[in-house]
Amino acid sequence: MPNIVSRLKKCDLFGALLPEQIENLAKQSRSHSFRTGESIYQPREIADSVFVLSKGLVKLCHFTSDGKQSILALVEPRELFAERAIFEDQTRDEYVEVMEPSKLVEIPAQEIRQLMTQRNEFAIEVAALLASRRNCIERRLKYLLFSSNHDRLVHLLLDLAEQFGIATDEGICLRIKLSHQELANLIGSTRETITIVLGQLKSEGAVSGGRRRIVLTDPERLAHSVQRQLPESLALPVT
Repeated sequence: MPNIVSRLKKCDLFGALLPEQIENLAKQSRSHSFRTGESIYQPREIADSVFVLSKGLVKLCHFTSDGKQSILALVEPRELFAERAIFEDQTRDEYVEVMEPSKLVEIPAQEIRQLMTQRNEFAIEVAALLASRRNCIERRLKYLLFSSNHDRLVHLLLDLAEQFGIATDEGICLRIKLSHQELANLIGSTRETITIVLGQLKSEGAVSGGRRRIVLTDPERLAHSVQRQLPESLALPVT
């Protein structure tokens, strides 16, 4: 149990809880380990728990009407996911697949609901998480519905850079490795289209890389091309 306690404390969401509340939560939780390619849960399974990722990388997905994979979100360590189970006692709509060897903590949804009634600060944190996730979904839907493949990919690269980017001498390097197919699944496109658009961006000097490695060499140019304000975290130093 001490291991579960330390994992829960690393999740910002539980910062509003008292130490004894975290310890009690840990007693009701379970620790799991998964290998790359394994599924954490599948559609139509009972949604009675949430998860905190403590190590690795996972993707939340669903199947389109024609049977293709669509990636809803990428989850990194210290994040909680499957949060719909807190409010909807139904079955899962999506499935979760492991992209890197991962460790996570499974928490009964009823325990989260009980803590929300006991501690207002925690309830506010949960509400803020849900609002943030909703905003991300609405923004992605806007890109998918009204943008070209080029613009959708540029928006995605900027989003990924904000979440997973590391400043290097080359530019903003994504610390996760994604295939062209996975990039396509994130924006509702095709692998062939992603290959073409990435090639165009490379020829323009906006990105570089290879073998699933992506570097935003000119994030300002990318942001300008889709009329998007570049966050300070992605601004490269002027040389």
